[in-house]
Amino acid sequence: MLKRLNIQNYALISQLHIELHRGFTVITGETGAGKSILLGAIGLLLGQRADAKAIRNGESRCVIEAEFSLAGYGLDKFFEEHDLDFDGDACIIRRELTAAGKTRAFINDTPAQLTMLRELGSQLLDIHSQHQNLLLSTEDFQMQVVDILAANDKALAEYTSDYTKYRELCQQIAELEENIEREKKDEDYLRFQLSQLEEAGLEEGQQEEWEQEAQTLEHAEDIKQGLYTADMLFNGGDDSSGILQSLREVMRELSGLSDMWAEANALYERMDSCAIELKDIANEISSGAEDVVFDPERLEAVNENLSQLYTLYQKHHVNSEEELIALADEFRSRIALLDHSDEQLDSLRKKCEEAEKELFKKAEGLSEARKKAAKLLEEEMQQRLIPLGMPNVKFHVDITRRDGLTAKGLDHVEFLFSANKNGTLQPIRQIASGGEIARVMLSLKALISGVVSLPTIIFDEIDTGVSGQIAERMALMMKEMGDGGRQVISITHLPQIAARGEYHFRVYKEDDEQSTNSHIKELAKKERITEIAHMLSGSEITDAAIKNAEALLKQ
Repeated sequence: MLKRLNIQNYALISQLHIELHRGFTVITGETGAGKSILLGAIGLLLGQRADAKAIRNGESRCVIEAEFSLAGYGLDKFFEEHDLDFDGDACIIRRELTAAGKTRAFINDTPAQLTMLRELGSQLLDIHSQHQNLLLSTEDFQMQVVDILAANDKALAEYTSDYTKYRELCQQIAELEENIEREKKDEDYLRFQLSQLEEAGLEEGQQEEWEQEAQTLEHAEDIKQGLYTADMLFNGGDDSSGILQSLREVMRELSGLSDMWAEANALYERMDSCAIELKDIANEISSGAEDVVFDPERLEAVNENLSQLYTLYQKHHVNSEEELIALADEFRSRIALLDHSDEQLDSLRKKCEEAEKELFKKAEGLSEARKKAAKLLEEEMQQRLIPLGMPNVKFHVDITRRDGLTAKGLDHVEFLFSANKNGTLQPIRQIASGGEIARVMLSLKALISGVVSLPTIIFDEIDTGVSGQIAERMALMMKEMGDGGRQVISITHLPQIAARGEYHFRVYKEDDEQSTNSHIKELAKKERITEIAHMLSGSEITDAAIKNAEALLKQ
């Protein structure tokens, strides 16, 4: 439950501190006094979006902090999963907002993302505002009520997960069928293009080899003549000695000097190493001269290969063999898709059919649970609405079967309603008045609260459209919810509801020389009498209003 709330520099609130209680609490005050500001501040703690405009005029930041008591609500797992400190009871949530628009959030002094606040907040507190009455007209809300009473949370979560996988399979089949249809139109083109690429004998580095070979063949005579000249210089001709012969003579001279000059051996060894390398070079030059042959047929073949390669580059708008090889691999994959499309489709369709059968079984299970819960809901709503001024009420949960599977199963849920003795059941969104919807929503919340262990429920003027004895009975229902061990807070303008609260807070505004400030105060017994008398008679309190207020509080 919400134990305390501190607000600093938020809207019209400069400083506010309140201690709250378990059970049924009411909050009253004039319109515009700041009750909606309180709810806005609490909403920020629950992860709602922040607006820097909410910061009190002239201040640099606002801080909102609340302490919750969570003992006995089984929320330990949340704190463990998010690695948050938790002593099993106290939980402090703080939200800070700066004028620059920056916001920070903390759970037990640990920085927290807004998603964490929303997840935790949904398990701590439910704010039922007037606009939420509109939810009653939506099928999602009606389905949710039935599923809560049916305890379908785990089964529905499992079904939803499986349904998502089933839809993904259906999407894969549709995409594969579309791809196959598209590829079939291009099949002849794909096979032709692949055959051209395969005929080119593509290999990485092939272009460079062909270009080098063509260069060699085109200049074969010049290369051969140059190699012959180099060979003669190395080995010498008929009338001259070559480089190798001169080198051997130098080495003989150095060898003869070795006994007389110590450095001669080192020079000899260095020249010996050079001689070995030069001899290898000479041999390669000699053999190269023999190997280089002008071959016009081979030159023509190489040039044809290069021409074909350059044509493929231009045709496919690429610049390298690697890109052509990758393109060929892509063509093979697309052709393989066509060649094996039937097997792939059959496999996916089989999986999809099996998933669909399993989903139908789970959907049937959800339907059975919903039908049982619907009967309970009808009985409970009948019992709760009759005391709220609807003696002839009829409430029916209409569950019909859809044509196919949906994310929630096979069911369509519609709340049918009639408040009159001779009335016919019609969808509640079409027939119920504002006051009737308020009473229906309160009854649903009271019923659901008995199933869901939510620590705190705040009703923001749920009494709209009702008055007198009906308002009193609504107050008794909220008090009953509070007596069940939870915290129920009602923001109200009706004295009949205000008088039933175990605790009573008043929101009011005060002006000083610079600004207007909103305050909240817990009322003592005499102050409650005065406040309720104000609610009964207006600004001027009459003796009759005082007596009436006293009588309401004695009930």
